[in-house]
Amino acid sequence: MPPRRSARIQGASSSSGSSAGPGAGSSPAPGSAGVQSSSPPSPPAPDSPDLSSGDSGSDFEDTLRLRSKRGPHRALSHGPVSKRPRRREPSGDGSSPATSNPEQNTLFEAIRSAKIAVETVVDDWLETYKQDRETGFLELVNFIIRSCGCRGVVTPEMFRHLQNSEIIQQLTEKFEEDSAEYPLSLGTQPWRRFRAGFCELVAAVVRRCQYSVVYDEFLMDALISLLTGLSDSQVRAFRHTSTLAAMKLMTALVNVALGVSLHQENNQRQYEAERSKGPSRRATDKLEALLEKRRELQEQQEEIENMMNAIFKGVFVHRYRDVVPEIRAICMEELGMWMRSYAASFLTDGYLKYIGWTLHDKQREVRLQCVKALQGLYCCRDMAAHMELFTSRFKTRMVSMVLDKEPDVAVEVVKLLTLMLENMEEALTEEDCQSVYPVVYVSSRALASAAGLFLYRRLLDPQREAGREPSRDGDNRTFFRLLLAFFIESELHEHAAYLVDSLWDCAGPRLRDWETISALLLEESPTEGLADRQEKALVEILAASVVQAAEGQPPVGRGPAKKPSARERKAQVEERTRLTHCLIPALPQLLAKFSADAEKAAPLLEVLRCFDLSIYCTGRLEKHLELVLGQLQEVVEKHVGQAVLEAASHALHALCNPELALHGRGDLVRSRLADQLADKFHQEVTELLQASSLDEEEVYSMAATLKRISVLFNAHDLTPWQLFKPCAQLLQRAVDTGEVPPQVLVPAIACLHFHILWELSHLPSTSVPQEQLQSLKTRATSFCSLCQSCLSDVDAGVREQAFVVLSDLLLVFGPQLPRDGREALAPLVLLPDAGLQSQLAAFLMDHVFHHACSHEELSATEDSESHIEELHQRRVLLAGFCKLIIYDVLELSAASDVFKHYAKFYSDYGDIIKETLNCTRQIDRQGWARTLLLSLQQLMTELLLQQGPEIRAAEAFLEIRDLARRFSLFFSLHQLRNRPALLSMHREGIQFAFQEPPGPGPGLPPLNLPFLEVLSEFSPRLLRPDKALLLAYLEKMCQERQWLAPRDAPWPSLVTYRNSLQTQEEGGSVSSRSSAPRLRPLPGSTAKRPRLDAPLEHPSSSPWPSSRLPSPALTSTVLRGGPRPPLPWPPAQDPGSDPSLLQSSSLSHRRSRMNRLSLMVEEKEEEKDEVTIEEESNEENTPEQDRTLLASQDRLRDLFDSTILGIEDA
Repeated sequence: MPPRRSARIQGASSSSGSSAGPGAGSSPAPGSAGVQSSSPPSPPAPDSPDLSSGDSGSDFEDTLRLRSKRGPHRALSHGPVSKRPRRREPSGDGSSPATSNPEQNTLFEAIRSAKIAVETVVDDWLETYKQDRETGFLELVNFIIRSCGCRGVVTPEMFRHLQNSEIIQQLTEKFEEDSAEYPLSLGTQPWRRFRAGFCELVAAVVRRCQYSVVYDEFLMDALISLLTGLSDSQVRAFRHTSTLAAMKLMTALVNVALGVSLHQENNQRQYEAERSKGPSRRATDKLEALLEKRRELQEQQEEIENMMNAIFKGVFVHRYRDVVPEIRAICMEELGMWMRSYAASFLTDGYLKYIGWTLHDKQREVRLQCVKALQGLYCCRDMAAHMELFTSRFKTRMVSMVLDKEPDVAVEVVKLLTLMLENMEEALTEEDCQSVYPVVYVSSRALASAAGLFLYRRLLDPQREAGREPSRDGDNRTFFRLLLAFFIESELHEHAAYLVDSLWDCAGPRLRDWETISALLLEESPTEGLADRQEKALVEILAASVVQAAEGQPPVGRGPAKKPSARERKAQVEERTRLTHCLIPALPQLLAKFSADAEKAAPLLEVLRCFDLSIYCTGRLEKHLELVLGQLQEVVEKHVGQAVLEAASHALHALCNPELALHGRGDLVRSRLADQLADKFHQEVTELLQASSLDEEEVYSMAATLKRISVLFNAHDLTPWQLFKPCAQLLQRAVDTGEVPPQVLVPAIACLHFHILWELSHLPSTSVPQEQLQSLKTRATSFCSLCQSCLSDVDAGVREQAFVVLSDLLLVFGPQLPRDGREALAPLVLLPDAGLQSQLAAFLMDHVFHHACSHEELSATEDSESHIEELHQRRVLLAGFCKLIIYDVLELSAASDVFKHYAKFYSDYGDIIKETLNCTRQIDRQGWARTLLLSLQQLMTELLLQQGPEIRAAEAFLEIRDLARRFSLFFSLHQLRNRPALLSMHREGIQFAFQEPPGPGPGLPPLNLPFLEVLSEFSPRLLRPDKALLLAYLEKMCQERQWLAPRDAPWPSLVTYRNSLQTQEEGGSVSSRSSAPRLRPLPGSTAKRPRLDAPLEHPSSSPWPSSRLPSPALTSTVLRGGPRPPLPWPPAQDPGSDPSLLQSSSLSHRRSRMNRLSLMVEEKEEEKDEVTIEEESNEENTPEQDRTLLASQDRLRDLFDSTILGIEDA
C-alpha cells in the first residue's frame, strides 16, 4: 500500500512552503544565510524501468492537493489548527525570533545535561502538551531550533500570525553566530552524547504518543511541516538538524506503522475465526466490534502512511543528494533501517534505487552508510530474495568497491559480498570472486581478514555444502589440501604468513591443528602423500601459524604491533605451551626428512625458536633435544645458503641461552661446530697463502667454511677461536695482489667486522685497560683502512660489503661512543679524514646515484626480482651514508651529494632523503640551509660546465628549479625559526649569482646570474619585511659590481628574482622605484619612531643571520664594532604627491643606508660592524616554548622595524 498524506499535513505543508526546491542544499556557516549554492547533480536514472518511480522532486504538495479531507477523528478537540494567511505586523510584546537573552529551553537543557532519563523528560513534556498543546508544541519547536545552534525563539505570536517560511526567514536573519559550529557538528564527547539524546527524544515522543496524540491532527502535521521547511533552508545548521530530526521521526513512525500492521493482521485472524463459527456460536456484537476496530486501524494506517509519505517526499527526496556529506549519510542510514523494519512497504525497487545510486558517492561516509544498509538487507535470506533486480543492476559496482580507496569502506564491501555469498548463492560468479581473492594479501589487516572470511566461505570451508558437525581430522585434512591448492595455483603471493594471518580470525582453530599438519608432512603414501611444492607450501604454513600463535602479532607490514592485554598474554602462554608439547616429538622427524632441502629446513628451524624450551627439561624430553641438536648440526654442515644458516644460527642461540637448564648441551654443539670450522679454516688459509693458485673445489670449500663462520659469528661469540688474524691476512692479500676470490673475500670482511664488534662489547664502561683499548683501536683502524681499499675493488659484492661494514664501524666508533657514562672509551673514536669522506661520497655517486637505464629497459626490468634486489641493496648503501651524516660522523656539507638527487631519484630513494632532510634540519638549521644551497650551486656549476652560459631553456635547468621548489616546501612551517636560515640562503645565493664576471660582450649577464631564478623558488617563504631587505641588497650588489643590465633588454633572471621579492601591494615595477619621487606623510599619519636601542637590548630581533659558520646552540649575541649613532629621520614627503607611488618611494633612501648592514659585505675579510644574531636551538620547541613563540608574534612590529638595520620605511 503506497504511503499517502492527509489533508491536514497538506495544509501545514502548503503554509510552510518548500522554498529551495530539490536542489537547495549547501549552506554557508550559520549566520551566512541567503547564499545560494548548488547541490550535487542527480544520479542517472537506472537502466531498468522497474527502478523508476514518480516520486522524485518536490511534487508531494501538488499530488496531495487533490486529496479530500478524511472524516472526523475521535481525538481531542482543540479548535482549528491549520495555518492560514494573517496580517504580518508583529505584536509589541517581544515577538522577535531571536533575543539577546532567550528563555531557557527545558528540553534542550535536560538533553544536554544528560542527567534525566529521556523517557521522563518526554513524559513531562507530554503532560504540558495535553494541558496546552500550543505551548507544548512551541517548546518542542524551540528545542529543535536551539539544537540548531540558533538562539532565536518562536513565540506564540509568531506561530499564530506567520507562515512557516516567514518564521524560518526571521530565524535565519537573526542567526548571528560567529562560529560555523553547531551542536551536531561538534565531535566532543558531551555533544556526541547530546546527539544521541536528541535522536532518542524524537523517537520517544512518537513512541509515547503513538496511541492517541499522534492522530490528533495537530502535533505531527505542524511538526512535519516545520521540519520540511527547515530542511530546505540555506543555513546548514537548520538543514542538518531538521533532516536528522525528520529521519528519526520517520523511523519512529515506521515502527508505529509496523505495530499497526501487526494489529491489523491479528484483528483479521480474529475476525475470520469468529466468522468461521456456526450461526449458533457466532457472536454478532463481537463481529461488529472487530469490524469497528478494523476500520479504526485502517484509518490509523492511512494517517501514518500519509505522514511517512510527507516526510519522504518533502525531506528525503531532496536531502539524499544534499551537498553536505553528513546529511546524505543520515538519509542512507535511516533508509536502510526503514527497509529492515518494514520490508513490506519499503523493500521495493522504488526505494532501493536511492541506495544503488548513492553507491557512487564521492564521500567515504556516504558510501559506508550505503554498504551498511545493504548488509542489513542481505543478511536475511528472505529479504535477499526480494533483491534480485537490484543485485543484477548494481552488483558490478559493489564488486568494484572491493578496491575502494578508503580501507574501511572496502572492509564493509567485502563483508557485504560475504553475506551475498551465504544468502544468494548464485548471485556471485567465479569471476566476481576472483576479484576478492587477492585482497587477502593487502597490507590492511582488517580488509585482509574480511577477504579471508570470504575465501574461507567460498573455497576452504569443508562444511560449506553439508550441515554436519566438523570432524577434527578428516575435515582439517580437506581444509589444508584446499588451502594448498589455492596458495599454489593462484600464484598471487609467495609469503604464506600473510595468507595465514588473513585466515586467522575465521579458521584459526584449523590452522592451529599442528598434529594434522605434521601427519600430512610425514605421510609417505604415494597416493595420499603431498608433492614437493605442496610440502614446501605446507611447511611455510606450519611455520607461519606457529609464529602467529606464539607471538600474537601480525606479520611485518600488517599494521603496528599492539601491546597485548593480560588475558591475551595468558592465552599466548597457553598456546605456546600447547604447540611445544605438540611439535617437540614431530620436529626431529620433520628435520630428518627435510634437512637436505634448505627451503624446507629453514622454516622448520624457525619453529624451534617459538618453543617454550624449558619444557625440554620439565617434560623430561632430553632425548628429543639431543635429536634436534644433531639435526641442527647436520643442517649447518650440509648447507651454505644464507637463509638456512641464519635460521640454524638463531635456533642454536636460543638453545644456548644461559637461563635454560639444558643450555650446556647447546654450548657443546656450538663449541663442536666452531672447532670444526675454525680448524678447517686455518688449514685452508695456510694453503691459500702458500699456494700460487687454487682450484675451484678449494675456493668453494674455503668460501663455504667462511660463510658458515660469518653467519655463526653474527649471533655467537667466536673470538676465542682467534679468527681475526687469518681473516686480516686474507684481506691484506686481496688488497696487495687481488688474487683472493670475491666469494672468499666477502665473508672474510664480515668475520672481521663481527670480531671487532664482539671485542667492543666485552669492554667495560669504566676502568678499561689501556692495552685492550690500544689493541682494539689498532685493529679497527687497520680494518677500516683495508675496507677503504676495497671500495675500489672490481667485484660489486666486495665493494658493497666494504661500504656497508665501513659505514657501520664509523657509526659505532663515532662521536657518540664515549657518551652515556662511557667516557673511558673516548680513545676508540674513529673520525674519517677528508680522503675517506670524499671516497665514500664518490662511491655513492658511482654506485647509488648512477645514471638510470633507459625507459624501455626500466619498464622491462622493474618487475623482475633482480631489479628489486638491486634497488634494495642500493637503498641500504644510501641509508648507511645518511646515518653517518645524521649522527655527526660526516660533516653536514657532505649531505649535498645526497640532497641534489632528491627530485631525480625520488621514486627510488625519496623517503630516505626526505627523512635525512628532516633530521638534519633539526640538528642545525643554518648549516642545513647552507647545504641545500650548496646542492643547488653544485648542480648549477655542473650544468654551466656542460652546456655553457645559455642554460635558461635547458631541461636540466628546469629540473634544478623544480628541486629548489621541493626544497622550499621544507620552509613552509615554523617561519620564525626558519627566518635566519632562509635569509642567509638568499644572501649567499645572491653573492654566488654575482660571483663570476660577465662575458666579454657588451650587456652580457654574469655567468651565474641564472641562479637567481633558482633562488626565486624560495621567495614565497620569506616574510614581507625580509623581501624588502633582500631587494635593497640586490640593488646594492648590482651597483657595487657595476654590472648594469641594458635598459632596453634587462636580464631575465634578474627581473624574475626581483618580481619574486615584490610584495602584493607594490603595483609598480621594481626597476622604476629608483626614479620615483619621495612623498610626504599623509595627513594624520605618524612617522615610526627609531628603535636604535632595540638591537642592544634584544639583538635577536635582527632578521639577518651571521655570515660565518653557525656557532654552537644558544650562543650569546653581540654587536661588534660598538654602538651605532642614531639614524636620521626620513625626509619629509610632499603631501601632494601621487599616493600610488607611496610603496616605491624609499628605495633610493634604502640604498644610501645599505652600507650599514654587515651582511652586505661580500668578502669575509671585510666583515666589520657585523650584526650577529642569537643562534636558534636545534631542538624542537617544547609546548611552553611554542607558546612563547606564538606570543612573540605580538612583537612583530618591533621585530620587523627596519630602522634597527639602518633602513627606514617609506
